[in-house]
Amino acid sequence: MENVKCLLTNFPWDLLLFLLILGGILWWLISRWLAGRLKDHTEELYYRISQLESENGKLRRQFTDRTTFLESELEACRKSKVATGVTGFAPMVEKPKVKKDDLKIVEGIGPKIEELFNNSGIYSFEDLANTPVEKLKAILETGGSRFQIHDPTTWPRQGALARDGKWEELKKWQEELNKGK
Repeated sequence: MENVKCLLTNFPWDLLLFLLILGGILWWLISRWLAGRLKDHTEELYYRISQLESENGKLRRQFTDRTTFLESELEACRKSKVATGVTGFAPMVEKPKVKKDDLKIVEGIGPKIEELFNNSGIYSFEDLANTPVEKLKAILETGGSRFQIHDPTTWPRQGALARDGKWEELKKWQEELNKGK
């Protein structure tokens, strides 16, 4: 107990009080300094945000104006192409209409062979009648092994009969043929 009495009587209370007051003043100064810096930084950020919003508004207006301009140009271009009949960069050239006959009427020609012939430019009985047998065989060979078994020897003559409208003669001959042979 004596030590406590000694401590209380000999303790430098004035020094403690001085240090507490000095700490309080330093705390107050530092907090004011930090608050000022934070306030300046916050104001700077708000100013930058307002600048960016203003710039964003200008860019949005420019984007909208440019988009409107480009859409009107595109529409004008579409209208001029429709009016002039131009598509792409080359002038529009109308493909000649090809007369297509039903080549399956010829004995031995089925849908797939007709497709092969159409892809090779044979669309009509006229084309078939004027195509040499060797070329017909070559076309069949390009189609693969399943088409090579067909014999197109009579096909040009059948095409000529169909072209000339000799349907009775064609039908009679086809009855004599065995699957196009």
